[in-house]
Amino acid sequence: MKLDAVELRRIRLPLVSPFRTSFGTQTARDVLLVRAITPEAEGWAECVAMEEPLYSSEYVDAAQAVMREHLLPRLFALDTVTGAAVGPALHPVKGHLMAKAALETAVLDAELRATGVRFADHLGAVRDAVDSGVSVGIMDSVPALLDAVSGYLDAGYRRIKLKIEPGWDVEPVGAVREQFGDDLLLQVDANTAYTLADAPHLAKLDPFDLLLIEQPLDEEDVLGHAKLARLIRTPVCLDESITSARIAAAAIELGACAIVNIKPGRVGGYLEARRIHDVCAAHGIPVWCGGMLETGIGRAANVALAALPNFTLPGDTSASDRYFSQDVTAPFVLEDGRLRVPTGPGIGVDPLPDVLESLTASTETISAN
Repeated sequence: MKLDAVELRRIRLPLVSPFRTSFGTQTARDVLLVRAITPEAEGWAECVAMEEPLYSSEYVDAAQAVMREHLLPRLFALDTVTGAAVGPALHPVKGHLMAKAALETAVLDAELRATGVRFADHLGAVRDAVDSGVSVGIMDSVPALLDAVSGYLDAGYRRIKLKIEPGWDVEPVGAVREQFGDDLLLQVDANTAYTLADAPHLAKLDPFDLLLIEQPLDEEDVLGHAKLARLIRTPVCLDESITSARIAAAAIELGACAIVNIKPGRVGGYLEARRIHDVCAAHGIPVWCGGMLETGIGRAANVALAALPNFTLPGDTSASDRYFSQDVTAPFVLEDGRLRVPTGPGIGVDPLPDVLESLTASTETISAN
């Protein structure tokens, strides 16, 4: 394909309720959508960078700027653009994995639509639907948390993840376990809020028989996670630390993780996400698909990824109404606690034109010529 132009569209979606983690509270998503325009087809993607550089060093204004000024000129210089060619072409630009992931996905979506291939089949999916988990933010009180968890279980979610931080960990986790019983699939996510010195305190979570504790320490402290894994019984899962298949392999060899959360935007795209999946599978390390409060565009691709064979734990692949009263695509809906993998070519979904226009804050089209 020849890449003729790329549209960078900013939309803003309010969340149905504030989402609080150890690094801040979100009330809306400022989303950068990417549309790759080729003679054969158009492809869509979503950049998962947040409004501020709190989860990572990337943020949405910077992602748009680096696409415009550094990444797109390299793609436009290629005679032929394919999804597989995007990564090597953008490799000279250091970092900016979320921006690179969005461009790779948009190009890959266009390529697959042009050839009639489903995104899930291209990645190697083996399921037509995936188990859906839900991430529950930090609440103002334990009773409020119990009410929220009860609602998600009534909706059919198959796994509950609780965000934790110092001062909001042992008590709320214990309350959820006591209220909903030992059969509940329950895990926690610290988003780097602790240090290795907190190991004795984190060990107090061991009696609750959690599936895992996600990213308890700083993302650069892989060795600290290996040490922590020897001090607590709860399996350690890495999230922010894993940015490539090579780093995943090193973390596994160090004993820093028993489980890996794969977020395609964080690792530079779905092709690298598949490589991480393969590395983990080869080492007997299960994986699951993380979420970044995606719209239906990003959710469609995530659901396809989560259908690969080594995604054996429910991911943060929630229904659209978990976050948005109006998604930008037709909503993803829970069916017996699962989401269906889209069946159309490419990512299998398209933005709803009227909804897209109503949510658009700005549009920038960058042409090859």
